[in-house]
Amino acid sequence: MDIPQSLVLSTVTLGKVFANTVATYKFFWLLSILQIHAKTEGLRIGVWDIVIRMVANAWYPIHYFRLSFGKSDSLFNIVIELQKITGIPIDTDIETVCDSLRDRLGNSEIRHLLRILTLNVPYRFLHPWINTSNNNEMVARSQTLENGCLYALYRDDQEFYIELNSKWDSYLHDHYKILTDFVFWNLTQFLQVRNPNVPAISNKLRKPEQRDSLSPQHRYWDMVINIGGSIKCLYTGKELCQGGYDLDHFLPWTFVSHNLNWNLVPSDSSINSSKSNKLPDLDIYLRKLAEIQHYSLRTCINANRTPKTLEDYLSLGYAPRDLADMNDDQFMEVFERTFKPMNQIALNMGYSTWRYNRI
Repeated sequence: MDIPQSLVLSTVTLGKVFANTVATYKFFWLLSILQIHAKTEGLRIGVWDIVIRMVANAWYPIHYFRLSFGKSDSLFNIVIELQKITGIPIDTDIETVCDSLRDRLGNSEIRHLLRILTLNVPYRFLHPWINTSNNNEMVARSQTLENGCLYALYRDDQEFYIELNSKWDSYLHDHYKILTDFVFWNLTQFLQVRNPNVPAISNKLRKPEQRDSLSPQHRYWDMVINIGGSIKCLYTGKELCQGGYDLDHFLPWTFVSHNLNWNLVPSDSSINSSKSNKLPDLDIYLRKLAEIQHYSLRTCINANRTPKTLEDYLSLGYAPRDLADMNDDQFMEVFERTFKPMNQIALNMGYSTWRYNRI
């Protein structure tokens, strides 16, 4: 992905800033600068404010979606340790994480962890413009805005901050959306290599403002029940009637990051709270899921109903009618090929297995 070019700014250099990247810090450093700058007219930004926002931006993909940043990524380890120390919930939004960490800067453990990000990140980001490995030299040369670099560094015993090059001010504001997309696009490529079998990486970098509605899927299952009668919850065995059920993501939404109907199943309302983000035991529940899904497709196809939700099943590699026409063993084989590899990947990421406990 390319960024808008300029005849007077070193945009070519900025466009290559993620070349040969071996850790995530550059992505989150630039993203945090862009976000802070977008909210203010000033050019001066405190380094502590930037590193706090780096942690906040990495919080959700690390804790909620359990993405790996690589074996030796310091930001990943810092975010993990900060959650243990602070107890900030894993699904907390960026601004709340920022506020919580800022309020706790007096805590020596927290300050020590955040300080690690101030030791190298501010300097190394400028390497494409200023070729030196000496931090003191980098500070001095950045203050001359050598090669049109993005910012100058200022550091003494009392303060540590960057001052954005004024020539970049309008460019950063005018192209904020493109530049943040540029960061996320490159971050997605970086993380996909380190999470090769994890689905929908790009959807796991930011906390969604709200989850997509499941209304179309509810209409599908209501139609199935309306045509064929009540169905049984595959977990509890309770009879489920139209409108009297919740839709459960069989594999957790935090792992699949989609609402495709073949991973959804009507369930008793008590299940969502107890199952949460756990993996249902495939030995117990996969065949039951396949049976309910196969029944729903046959019911829909035989009644000549064609809701848009049927398109979800195309991602299994077959047309909905072909799936409906399969015998039970053939259909089960499709579900085994689909769910068993994903279940194993989720287990490797730290998800735990769940079974319904009849109390």
